[in-house]
Amino acid sequence: HEAFDLVITDQTMPEITGFDLARRMLQIRPDLPIILCTGYSSVISEEKVLAAGIKGFALKPLVKAEIATLIRKVLDPK
Repeated sequence: HEAFDLVITDQTMPEITGFDLARRMLQIRPDLPIILCTGYSSVISEEKVLAAGIKGFALKPLVKAEIATLIRKVLDPK
């Protein structure tokens, strides 16, 4: 269970969406920091992502400095 410090997933994947994957992971480990990435802001909103307990939301294309800042933000204790 505790083998992962952070999960970064894409929204669009075969078989399951990143949002559904994140929700399933959070059922097992509610404290797991997850960042959901998407290239289609019309498919899912940051508000929906955060309301589901997902800690971060990023629009593609990803910029290294922005994703690094987001990773630090979700890993740092509140």
